[in-house]
Amino acid sequence: MGRYCVRVTTGAWLFSGSHNRVQLWLVGARGDAELELQLRPARGQEEEFDLDIPKDLGPLQFVKLCKHHSLVDDAWFCDLITVRGPGASEEAAFPCYQWVQGQGVLSLPEGTARLAGDNALDVFQKHREKELKERQKLYCWDTWKEGLPLTIAAGCQDDLPPNMRFHEDKRLDFEWALKAGALEMVLKRIYTLLSSWNHLEDFDQIFWGQKSILAEKVHQCWQDDELFGYQFLNGANPMLLRRSACLPSRLVLPPGMEALRAQLERELQNGSLFEADFILLDGLPTNVIRGEKQYLAAPLVLLKMEPNGKLLPMLIQIQPPGPSSPTSPLFLPSDPPLAWLLAKVWVRNSDFQLHQLQYHLLNTHLVAEVMAVATMRCLPGLHPVFKLLIPHIRYTMEINTRARTQLISEGGIFDKVVSTGGGGHVQLLRRAMAQLTYHSLCPPDDLADRGLLGIPSALYAHDALRLWGIIAQYVEGIVHLFYHRDDVVRGDSELQAWCREITEVGLCHAQERGFPISFQSRKQLCHFLTMCIFTCTAQHGAINQGQLDWYAWVPNAPCTMRMPPPTTKEEVKMATVMGSLPDVRQACLQMTITWHLGRRQPDMVPLGHHKEKYFSSPKAKAVLNQFQTDLENLEREITARNEQLDLPYDYLKPSRIENSVTI
Repeated sequence: MGRYCVRVTTGAWLFSGSHNRVQLWLVGARGDAELELQLRPARGQEEEFDLDIPKDLGPLQFVKLCKHHSLVDDAWFCDLITVRGPGASEEAAFPCYQWVQGQGVLSLPEGTARLAGDNALDVFQKHREKELKERQKLYCWDTWKEGLPLTIAAGCQDDLPPNMRFHEDKRLDFEWALKAGALEMVLKRIYTLLSSWNHLEDFDQIFWGQKSILAEKVHQCWQDDELFGYQFLNGANPMLLRRSACLPSRLVLPPGMEALRAQLERELQNGSLFEADFILLDGLPTNVIRGEKQYLAAPLVLLKMEPNGKLLPMLIQIQPPGPSSPTSPLFLPSDPPLAWLLAKVWVRNSDFQLHQLQYHLLNTHLVAEVMAVATMRCLPGLHPVFKLLIPHIRYTMEINTRARTQLISEGGIFDKVVSTGGGGHVQLLRRAMAQLTYHSLCPPDDLADRGLLGIPSALYAHDALRLWGIIAQYVEGIVHLFYHRDDVVRGDSELQAWCREITEVGLCHAQERGFPISFQSRKQLCHFLTMCIFTCTAQHGAINQGQLDWYAWVPNAPCTMRMPPPTTKEEVKMATVMGSLPDVRQACLQMTITWHLGRRQPDMVPLGHHKEKYFSSPKAKAVLNQFQTDLENLEREITARNEQLDLPYDYLKPSRIENSVTI
């Protein structure tokens, strides 16, 4: 006879507990035993039982559990079960972290991470094969739009597997925040009902409610060239700017601009000429909102880097030359103030489109969803890569499903308020998909390609590289625990299937754009896993959080433009500027949605600080602890640096980076 100490931990979320009775069995190498205990799990509680079992079960392999119900199936969210057997020095951990529903038997294997080839006991191999078969029925691919990454097959959030859903606390906050935003929007509309809308100052009438300190700074300084240039380096979208290698071919300088050409060539030779080209927007169909046609442009901006690190615009070409306009007008800082301001507003509107669709939706949300679905379909719970990645796919499937049914759907927010809505947004995503390369998702490669390494004022670039290095060290620490040689990587059939599922299936044959279809070495695997975690955490944080600061003052980043771009500078009056910017209804909706999507989430889990204990070995726990220490050191570095800056850059402070794409 031996005494076993069993501890059962229930999730802390609303409705995690259950009134149903739960039955447990212990399964060991030498036998199994049904436990005589009365378990009705309570939310957030850890319950402990000491039980005498008449036989020695040997090394524990599984805990099996079954939830009985008579009238109501009251789902239970089980976090973790641990068991200490007779004479054992350590507890055996059986991670669960999922909903227990129905009356079937759920088998939880002992939580030590194992590769398929490591399984000395055939029972674990059978378990992982059965688990994957069940998951592949539950997690199916779907095509949202042809030419875009595949998605989880779910018409709405209610169709998702239960373990991919928002917990109740998250759902309530998400939906109440939307209601609060809608109420604020109604109040703003009522407040402005009898007011004029003829001057930029009239936007002050709706610039109240939820807003950040930086948003107030933008409100005050948005017309300054310095702040305009700063946003390309460290704003909501730091992904478009690149150092110029030559003068852009689309730039046609008319006669009389020889001095400007000479200045551009000097900056080019000095390596201080930069460009932001929005050519991806050229020719896209535009939205019609409430019967009124909206407008798009495809600007080109040339900027110079001053010795003090300030990036200042030199010229703006709002539209590329075409058959009807072989010499598109160029706007300069020396032009009449309203003409120059309107040219910058057109650039900011174009940046809104690329930021939201290419760099936010596609390059973080949709890519993260591909990783999430492939992980659930190809990697069993015992696989070390599954344990590494599972904290970084939390809530991603639901937030993306909600986006497809509420934000970018037919009749959704984009159709109601954004100039690329009504179908242009899908065409833009398809164009962006062609530019989605493996290099573009890896900051060391992307920043080098764009010529942005070593620029002191490029704070996104600096922090992204530091975070990439810290994540890479964490990944390497975990990978090297389980893959001792390159041939072990090559021989891992589950890992190789996961790689192919991402590249060939989810990303639609992305090997043509540099994504791997197999892993040949530990180094190659580490690089890919670093990209996965960086994309789901740091990159999404850098791209998502800025909405709260840079989009709240609508003229700085208008979601739509209601008049065509100017063709002459003299025709630009205040009526032209106000007639081009969003109207009251559109501006209120932009403020509401960008606040809702950019705000800090109440149940936010900072990068690397998930509470779930997927790894049970002391060595793996030590690697995670070192990761957390490295992140804390970076936090202190960024905090000290920001104290010296007029505009602190906080988006890549580890404490502000969510552990997965959840909003």
